[in-house]
Amino acid sequence: MARYGGEASDWIDLSTGINRTPYPIPDLPLSAWTALPTGAELAALTTSAASAFGTGAPILAMAGAQAAIQAIPRLGTPGRARVLSPTYNEHAASLRAAGWTVEEVGDLAALCGADLTVVVNPNNPDGRCQNPEMLLELSERVGRLVVDESFADPVPELSIAAQAGRPGLFVLRSFGKFYGLAGLRLGFVIGHELDIAELARMAGPWPVSGAAVAIGSTALSDRAWAEETTARLLSEAGRLDAMARAAGWSLVGGTPLFRLYETGDAIAARDRLANARIWSRAFPWSEGWLRLGLPGQEAEWERLAEALAPPCAATV
Repeated sequence: MARYGGEASDWIDLSTGINRTPYPIPDLPLSAWTALPTGAELAALTTSAASAFGTGAPILAMAGAQAAIQAIPRLGTPGRARVLSPTYNEHAASLRAAGWTVEEVGDLAALCGADLTVVVNPNNPDGRCQNPEMLLELSERVGRLVVDESFADPVPELSIAAQAGRPGLFVLRSFGKFYGLAGLRLGFVIGHELDIAELARMAGPWPVSGAAVAIGSTALSDRAWAEETTARLLSEAGRLDAMARAAGWSLVGGTPLFRLYETGDAIAARDRLANARIWSRAFPWSEGWLRLGLPGQEAEWERLAEALAPPCAATV
């Protein structure tokens, strides 16, 4: 806004991959705001999450997947970590902040032998997917394996949450991205019972708010909404790809929640959209890649289409 103008209400933020058609917030009891969550309410939340993620492994609710990303490196003694990259940069940053020696590698096989490894599946920002069986094999060849499934809700076949109870394996799940309620600050870590118990001790007795417990329990139990949203996202991802092709961009990859395009000049493409009050994500390590989340309401799609349309040819 400082650079391109406008107020917050003027902008469409497509830089994050957060669902812009969020889960409808239910009416909350006053106790969600005035009382600390009870043990029974927290247990109901994790039960709903376990059912939604298809796992019977121990699970802990935290203040977003980010809280788990920052906590896991503080388990045990720091050593050698490897992160499959390029990816979400907070993984490497959190490991380094906790004293780990971090190597960022581009191949799954290069992760073997590390004390701790991180794989984002599907990956952010390019949507690269890893075979679940290969990840399970990898977990036997490293000290600890963290699989960040923050964008896996629309592609449940990629998830290894059901196997997360084995020692040394952690699976992270986000709530805010697929359900579009990032401000709620809710996420989950699934893992071995001893690891989850230690993370719970670090997180304290009330790791998430009463509102997060109430909304999360309701939303995660609403499988009809999840199925309808997945179908819509898959369809609209194709719509966004078609618009990008018409603008002369090519698809690099992505997930049903965001797409990554080769634009030739990402900064110019970002500026073009920003002049229409649409924010996107460029990356300092790529001259051409630009990431776009999916618009929400039809008016947002129309604004994006207008911003991507080629300028009218001058008349003579």
